[in-house]
Amino acid sequence: MIHIIGAGLAGSEAAWQLASRGHQVQLTEMRPGRTTPAHTTERAAEMVCSNSFKSDDPNSATGILKAELRRMDSLILRCAETTRVPAGTSLAVDREAFSNMVTQALRSHPNIQWVEAEEVAPALEEPTILATGPLTSEPLANWLATRTGSGCLHFYDAIAPIVERESIDMNIAWMAARYDKGGADFINCPLDKAEYEAFLDALIAAEPVPLHDVDTPYFEACLPIEVMAERGRETLRHGPMKPVGLDNPRTGRWPHAVVQLRQDTVAGDHFNLVGCQTRLKWGAQQEVFRLIPGLGHAEFARLGSIHRNTYLEAPSLLDATLAVKSIPNLWIAGQLSGVEGYLESAAGGLAAALSVDRLRRGEAPRPFPIDTVLGSLLHYLAHASSKDFGPTNAMLGLLPPLPEGLLDLRALKRAGGTKAVKAAKGAVHRQRALASLETFLQVQPR
Repeated sequence: MIHIIGAGLAGSEAAWQLASRGHQVQLTEMRPGRTTPAHTTERAAEMVCSNSFKSDDPNSATGILKAELRRMDSLILRCAETTRVPAGTSLAVDREAFSNMVTQALRSHPNIQWVEAEEVAPALEEPTILATGPLTSEPLANWLATRTGSGCLHFYDAIAPIVERESIDMNIAWMAARYDKGGADFINCPLDKAEYEAFLDALIAAEPVPLHDVDTPYFEACLPIEVMAERGRETLRHGPMKPVGLDNPRTGRWPHAVVQLRQDTVAGDHFNLVGCQTRLKWGAQQEVFRLIPGLGHAEFARLGSIHRNTYLEAPSLLDATLAVKSIPNLWIAGQLSGVEGYLESAAGGLAAALSVDRLRRGEAPRPFPIDTVLGSLLHYLAHASSKDFGPTNAMLGLLPPLPEGLLDLRALKRAGGTKAVKAAKGAVHRQRALASLETFLQVQPR
């Protein structure tokens, strides 16, 4: 029996991959008996911060990673694509439908035994994948810190509000995607200069929820909107409220600033405020966000919140197969391992599962090739500097450089500018990654 602890995205993917390869799996999940500051259900793969699996651009890091996961029959990706909602060039899902689909697949698999219990000290008599995510319970986090001899690290992560579609004033807002890419999938609420300045003043003055640990940093890729606002009055206009590429059909021009809302359910009855994750108190959130034109009478299906996330100092603890170097029979997958993002978490669960599968077949676990996006991400976890290590997304910059002279970069730039260069590089990275993955899988037993 292989033990997987945690039924988040990483644990769900790991359980599915191992069960599909004929292994008996015990999947232990502490919810609903013990919940977390962010989860609201007992289901597998609950998405709490966002409903997005990022860009579908085939030549982006996430686009290539999706291709790699698709090649390996990822349950998470398959369920995401089945339950997708309109989101321009990104893959976003109906959270409830997605979670239900993953849960049903796991609970109905004959090789998976689902156990509802809180695990605080795994026995490790059998291969164990710890995939309890950034909200790992304190007793289990303490056990892990003690066994590895290294403390866990933390950062603060915030969640954006969700509003009911019928409460949005479409006489003010309009449907469009930036530069009309991917269809008119976003609701756009425009602000002129005076409205932007008033919103900014209210946002900065609003009362936040006190932080229990003031020394814990924010995750820079998901800062609360009020923290971004404090960094400069133009910060939001060049960040989540960027108006570039959004022509207001009522004026024919870009607004001074804009708040975009992304569909959160297949029914289209809920939309989340993109980039508006916050730690403001709930009453303050309603007052501040209703200052946005089009949201004056917004009804909130969910308000924003903040929670502390836990991750490991991966370079000192893990190898590139996600095995804990100092503890036999233990792998760490998902955001606890130091990756950031839903897609990256699922990919880590898949990688850990393939490592355990090889071990159970009497073969040594092998890291993914470094020129795949998944392999480059796991290589970074294992070999980055421990001194300044932090949670990491999939990025093309983690891949080995392309051979010099492979592309005529000057000609590409003359023909299409920096976008053409970026696209061409991404296409070559994609081709190389998928070819390398194919070779890797030919010797990876199924």
